[in-house]
Amino acid sequence: MEPLTIALGMIVILLALIFLRMPIALAMGGVGAAGYMLLASPSSLLFYLDTAWVDKFMSYEMAIVPLFILMGHIATRSGISAKLFAASNAWIGHYRGGLAMAAVAGCAMFGSISGSSLATASTMARVALPEMRKHGYSGALSAGSLAAGGTLGILIPPSIVLIIYALLTEQNIVKLFLAATIPATLAVLGFCAAIAIFVRIYPHHGPNHDPVPFRDRLKATLGIWHIVGIFVVVLGGIYGGFFTPAEGASVGVVLTLILGIVSGGLGVRDMVASLIDTAAASAMIFAIVFGADIFNVALALSRMPTDVAAWFSASGMAPMLVMLGIVAFYLVMGCVMDSLSMILLTVPVFFPTIMALDFGMTPEHTALWFGIITLVVVEMGMITPPVGMNLFVISSMAKHIPLKQIFAGTVPFILSELVRVSILIAFPALSYGLVDLVAN
Repeated sequence: MEPLTIALGMIVILLALIFLRMPIALAMGGVGAAGYMLLASPSSLLFYLDTAWVDKFMSYEMAIVPLFILMGHIATRSGISAKLFAASNAWIGHYRGGLAMAAVAGCAMFGSISGSSLATASTMARVALPEMRKHGYSGALSAGSLAAGGTLGILIPPSIVLIIYALLTEQNIVKLFLAATIPATLAVLGFCAAIAIFVRIYPHHGPNHDPVPFRDRLKATLGIWHIVGIFVVVLGGIYGGFFTPAEGASVGVVLTLILGIVSGGLGVRDMVASLIDTAAASAMIFAIVFGADIFNVALALSRMPTDVAAWFSASGMAPMLVMLGIVAFYLVMGCVMDSLSMILLTVPVFFPTIMALDFGMTPEHTALWFGIITLVVVEMGMITPPVGMNLFVISSMAKHIPLKQIFAGTVPFILSELVRVSILIAFPALSYGLVDLVAN
């Protein structure tokens, strides 16, 4: 059997297993192992497995993942989200749609500590949903703004998905974090603009209310100085070269732990629960990464990624047309797959293709640009029906809001994301300009 035929068969079988709800780690690992044996031999697979798991899990980059996950879980259980929402609400909550904007701003700040979309959405929902319901906000706007705001957790550094992309493509993690800064800022501004436009068209969805006294605004702002300090120390230290990403994550864990203990929001049970949740989440991610590694090595043996890249390079097709096709593919797949699975499944095939095309940029710029575009489009999948993970997180916490309303509430934010993707594709420098600026 031809290697390309085997590779195509692997992809078809894998997608079928995913649609049948088989765990992604087992699906990718099992299909990858079968393909490896067909392309090489059973003994070759055993030799590979003998050392591959050690090489993968003992790598420096993988150590960053559980540290940032632990930092996020500690922050979640320390009551930080309430202070972040209170500070945002104090300044903009009284405007029409302001509570929804405050929820987005709170998600952005919490995402800078958490790095997880689901954790950001669920944590901020506990705080913001009751407040928005009390002030007469519609279920659609309340749920939509929190589901969309939650996606900022995987875009604003530190981002677990960006770390995985860096591992797959052998890119610099610090540069990817920097590259995500401007697109993340555009996301926050775009979501707030979407809310502002929506409530002006449909004023009853987000009524205004009395402003908070100036003294209370200052008090709420002073209540988050230590949270802002952690963000500045961790990411500033990484960007400034004072910490490696792993060291920065370790410092972040310690500072977040101290903050939780001093504020009284983190008890012994909370710490134990944070460790258990971190172990469970890390084990899941590591299993998926290892299953994907087996699958991707089998694909590499078939030479499919190389052949696809060579075909596109020789086809004469406009590079931007190829990029638009990949984006369209991600938009469709985002409706039925989670973000991590999409990254692990597609990047090993798409990345060589993009790197083989001439976009008029350096290879590093192309890699950073493609990484950010991929992350943004995958992020959209978190709020795209019918399988947007954030939608179901919000639905589980807001049982009084019908799922149909939650789906409808995401429409303005999906449109905002489409505008942002278009801007980032049209102006690649927005993805790598800050990296060049800091490097110089």
